[in-house]
Amino acid sequence: MAGVEILPVSSKADQKRFLTLPWKLNAHDPNWVPPLRDQQKRLCGFAHHPFYDAAESQAFLAVRGGEAVGRILAVDNQAHNDWNKEKRGFYGFFESVDDQAVSGALFDAAADWHRDRGMTALRGPTDPCINYEMGLLVDGFDTPPFFMLTHNPQYYGPLHDAYGFEKAQDLYGYWGEKGMLGRLKRDEKMKNIDEQVQERFGVSVRGMKRGKFRQEVEMFLDIYNQALSATWGYVPMSRSEVLHMAAELKYMIVPELARIAEVDGKPVGVMFGLLDYNTRIKQIDGRLFPFGFARLLMNKRGIKRIRLVSTNVLPEYQNWGVGVCLARSMTKPALDHGVTACEFSWVLETNDLSRKTIEKGGARRYKTWRIYDKEL
Repeated sequence: MAGVEILPVSSKADQKRFLTLPWKLNAHDPNWVPPLRDQQKRLCGFAHHPFYDAAESQAFLAVRGGEAVGRILAVDNQAHNDWNKEKRGFYGFFESVDDQAVSGALFDAAADWHRDRGMTALRGPTDPCINYEMGLLVDGFDTPPFFMLTHNPQYYGPLHDAYGFEKAQDLYGYWGEKGMLGRLKRDEKMKNIDEQVQERFGVSVRGMKRGKFRQEVEMFLDIYNQALSATWGYVPMSRSEVLHMAAELKYMIVPELARIAEVDGKPVGVMFGLLDYNTRIKQIDGRLFPFGFARLLMNKRGIKRIRLVSTNVLPEYQNWGVGVCLARSMTKPALDHGVTACEFSWVLETNDLSRKTIEKGGARRYKTWRIYDKEL
């Protein structure tokens, strides 16, 4: 590609250029939210992260005239390929100016790196895998993202199309207002189902136990791991990843907004409402130190938007109606917290049951992220 040089990232200086490029390319987008800098460094493999105990990566920078104009991270996710019996390479952390010469050179670099390792297909963007941030925003650019969701320039989709990528799966985000929670609480049909499930199967729902907060977060992630075993693109988190993520989320979770369904004292399902910290992340420009962490977490009750990240039920209990019990149990603590808006995300386009349930409740689909595939 004339005028474009692709550099494998190896030095600390190149890592810094790679990590800071999004600030340059997204500076004029009012809806862009910077990533947490230290977290990005680990997720890119520039510092230790347990994901890379079973994965390898190579970062590339696109440079023109001495100036960084794009980046990409090629990821060999060995855990995914072992679990799914595939030879699939992944890419993530894609950024580029609006130029097919630049994006094409970056995609070529990632594809060649994977071919050399015996991969037969390429999938992305995943940052760095399905259990973290993923997907290219292709619809819904007019509003900022909720916490732990991606946002990118609108021209990124056409750059992927021009290279020959094809849609593998779309992921939807749904927007719900405060009134939706009220309707769910008052819905007689849902109330009857909730009561029948609790009476017939002995299901009870509680919040998180503050005295066992770390153990409860780990339990949430363990159920997540088991519940999604049949989900498209799934790969289980390792034990070390579960522990790492639990430590990261420990201080961000509001116990009342995390609901646990139990049968005979055994946790069988969870619903996880996560405060939308993005406004504060933007205020601290992604810097947690020295004072950003305190500013991020102060006065959590002042954050009135939540993202309902996941409702997960152990496979053997998934036909019991446990999800209804969890959803109704969330309404009171959410309203008590003062929640004015919530996002349900992300939801696979192929998950008809979840989509219809959310839409019936009154939420509207307002964002779409896309995962792309390309044969090598």
